[in-house]
Amino acid sequence: MVKSWRTIGKVLRDPEGATSRGLVNMRRNENLLPLVTVLGGIVREAGALARAASGNSVKTWVKEHNSPVSEVDIAVNQLLKERLAALVPEAGWLSEESEDGPARLAASRVWIVDPIDGTRSFIAGRPDWAISVALVEARRPILAALYAPVSEELFLAAAGAGATRNGTPVKATAGSTIKGTKIAGPRALLDRLAAVAPAFTVPPRIHSLALRLARVADGTLDVALAGNTCRDWDLAAADLLVHEAGGALTTIGGTTLAYNGASTAHGFLVAAGLGRHQALTVLLRNHHDLLR
Repeated sequence: MVKSWRTIGKVLRDPEGATSRGLVNMRRNENLLPLVTVLGGIVREAGALARAASGNSVKTWVKEHNSPVSEVDIAVNQLLKERLAALVPEAGWLSEESEDGPARLAASRVWIVDPIDGTRSFIAGRPDWAISVALVEARRPILAALYAPVSEELFLAAAGAGATRNGTPVKATAGSTIKGTKIAGPRALLDRLAAVAPAFTVPPRIHSLALRLARVADGTLDVALAGNTCRDWDLAAADLLVHEAGGALTTIGGTTLAYNGASTAHGFLVAAGLGRHQALTVLLRNHHDLLR
């Protein structure tokens, strides 16, 4: 059984009751880093479950908005719900594959989960899908874990403690120029952007939005754009990864995202290192007709 954060915190506090040097303090002297380490193990377990079924014949169906779902999404969702409830028992729950309800709105902390982000890729046997989990407090993510099982990449972040990929710190790319940069996003939006922006490179499509955003955090991409159909579960974990890697993920107007509201929908978004983020959001605001 997974230990709760209260147990983990007691183990790592020093005899005088002060937290160990270098660990991030939360309210009530909670340590985030031990918790995110345990969270990493949980998403690896979920990823192993999904990867074992990948490439096999699995039951699939289509839900609202013509979005595919598989029996593996549901199995991973159930595993995560059980493990995460044991880790932070008081936290609410919001998942793409669970029926939503008002109880989460009253919770001080909420798990926001996409059991398989990029289900179409998973079903098709492509590698670009991921398990995405974030713990949100006061409408912002404080813990994040994103695991890409095929490439065995585990991204972790804790508020104020930076972001890592497989234990190595990651950083968003520096600079403010757009020319020559690698920008990923919806094809139609990129085509319109190319008409007004300096020449940039469009890498192969990353079907998982969460993984696309994580590629900004690790510097693989300079910029990632998201269309106006994204939801909390697509974004929350990657949001913290990008910010802890020295970047920003915001609306076109520069507003930081808030999670666990009555609506889980978000509009057009930009993720990039700080300098480039500012340059691109200004460009998009000056050409607002691109966002159609």
